[in-house]
Amino acid sequence: MTTNNYLVLARKWRPRTFETLVGQEHVVKALSNALKTQRLHHAWLFTGTRGVGKTTLARILAKSLNCEQGITPTPCGVCQACTEIDAGRFPDYLEFDAASNRGVEEMAQLLEQAIYAPSVGRFKIYTIDEVHMLSGTAFNAMLKTLEEPPPHVKFILATTDPQKIPVTVLSRCLQFNLKQMPPDAIVSHLQTILKQEEVEFDAEGLRLLAQAAAGSMRDALSLTDQAIAYSGANITGNAVRDMLGTIDQRYLVRFLNQLMSGNAQGLIDIATELTSRGFSFSSALEDLASLLSKIAIEQRLPGVITAEDPSYDDILSLAKVIHPDALQLFYSIAIHSRSELALSPDEYTGFIMAGLRMLSLVSPHQVQLTSPLTTAGQGQTVTTQSPVEHVEAEKKDPEQFEQSSSAITPNTISLAPTTEIVDKSISSDDTDTDIKFVSEVVTDAGALSEAIVPESLSEEISPEELEREISAISNSDTVSHIDDVTEENMAPYYPPVDEGYWYDGDSVTPPADYIIEQENGQSSSSVPESAPLQEDAIPLNHMTPDAWIEVVKSLNLKGMVGEIAKHSEWIGVENQTVYLRILVQGSDNLSAKTTLTTSLTEYFKTPLKLKFEYGEANQSVHAVEQAELQKRQQKAEQDYQQNTFVQALQDEFQAILVEDSIKPV
Repeated sequence: MTTNNYLVLARKWRPRTFETLVGQEHVVKALSNALKTQRLHHAWLFTGTRGVGKTTLARILAKSLNCEQGITPTPCGVCQACTEIDAGRFPDYLEFDAASNRGVEEMAQLLEQAIYAPSVGRFKIYTIDEVHMLSGTAFNAMLKTLEEPPPHVKFILATTDPQKIPVTVLSRCLQFNLKQMPPDAIVSHLQTILKQEEVEFDAEGLRLLAQAAAGSMRDALSLTDQAIAYSGANITGNAVRDMLGTIDQRYLVRFLNQLMSGNAQGLIDIATELTSRGFSFSSALEDLASLLSKIAIEQRLPGVITAEDPSYDDILSLAKVIHPDALQLFYSIAIHSRSELALSPDEYTGFIMAGLRMLSLVSPHQVQLTSPLTTAGQGQTVTTQSPVEHVEAEKKDPEQFEQSSSAITPNTISLAPTTEIVDKSISSDDTDTDIKFVSEVVTDAGALSEAIVPESLSEEISPEELEREISAISNSDTVSHIDDVTEENMAPYYPPVDEGYWYDGDSVTPPADYIIEQENGQSSSSVPESAPLQEDAIPLNHMTPDAWIEVVKSLNLKGMVGEIAKHSEWIGVENQTVYLRILVQGSDNLSAKTTLTTSLTEYFKTPLKLKFEYGEANQSVHAVEQAELQKRQQKAEQDYQQNTFVQALQDEFQAILVEDSIKPV
């Protein structure tokens, strides 16, 4: 009968030397230097989560101290002490489990043996694992020995919860905190092991194993053993996903696509699919939060997410279509909804409500731009793509995308004859402007919905025929009148950031549509409240640092945006780009910068971009206010010093004037 001598990977590939220990370079460096210089402490404390190498490090340190070649950071591994410590039968090396031996009696027995000299090795080494489990009396019993042990005794303590260890014990130990393994380090180590084990694998499978290990190399090796058995020695992403029950990222990408398209039914369908596959909705929300965090990182720090991420293309595409503010709210909803699943009638309901809560934050403008568009005339349908597909199509073939986008024009969309808006008094001299006006007017703010032009405009016609059509519309009796169409009320409407418009952080592109509200035969243009149009606005080409101070005061901005504006100095404007100087580089906040850009665009009535240069802002609102305050302070101090009553007090009673207590009125 044969015996199976197979060792699990966690035991077979357990590090035997400092060089083979993965991910704990800071601890290895400190211990190696101490061993080289013979500056040996009598007690070490290793802290860290499970499976990061605390006990392994203790065994390597024990071999370094007892190796027959001498005290060295590179034990030979072949002498009696090294081999017996690896095998767990060295008489002068004792591993003590405090979880099952936590009483004062067990500790007293251990300390009684410590007084005797080692039988074989150079030192007696006691490794106490999970030392925080010891009772209070056991800690008290070991304090004296731990502080002044015999010269031949070394203590190595290991714990996953150092907060539970008394400070009197902590102060007697040299403490090292072992880090969790980063996923990249786990993947690299698994690749090395699997190549030597001659097991096939792919990068996605190892990445999923590294994520499931949660920083523990031992857990990663145990999961790898399980994956080898499950997949038949061919570790693939699909096999690991099925084994762990993790959710395919494609479900989450579809979820965000349906969310940005405003498709509630699509969200419910995805939840139903997850239920049929037996996936955990708690894990789904956890993975969704992780995906949203990657998208947010890509928006703020483009290029940080590498192409090695399986969802790299989807992350890039979604980062272009989800507003950063909405993204933060989606993330908050995902993490809070996960904790609320226990309060829901069931996880399915909790997940759907989380999706609908996110859907309520998607602006109607963004939904209409990303949802299918159906024309009312001639039974034709123009269907837009999902946000990700839309961006991918543009990236793959810009020329083809531009041609297909230009095909959707006001002339190809049938418009219902309900709210016609044309001025009867339009003269033939302004035909070009009038045609542009008619083609751009829509009845819904910021939406590609239904507008009104004659049916004949739905076909391709020459400019001459188009002019005749416009003239016919102008003379018809069915046309409503706009009494006073002036340059002021025909000014373009630039929406503020909180209306859901997507900006790229630097540029503010004015919307393609104008909004004309018709009430009692009169029209007016909508103007955002954040930066009201001013009749005495300073022209952009007349701007100076002093003029910038007046502009900032007139804008009356609040919060972070106002502070950035008050602490900034005007540099100049070039190619519709405003350059400001500001002291703190961290002030380049995406949402605040976008809001300031919008306010400047509304003030100067022209699309602008905004760039920050970092340095001392000497001509800012804040600097001017501080200079004025200093002048007032000096004036107040001078007035006090010249006051006859104050002078009399100083002369008669030797009173001292505390200048810091003087405040200008």
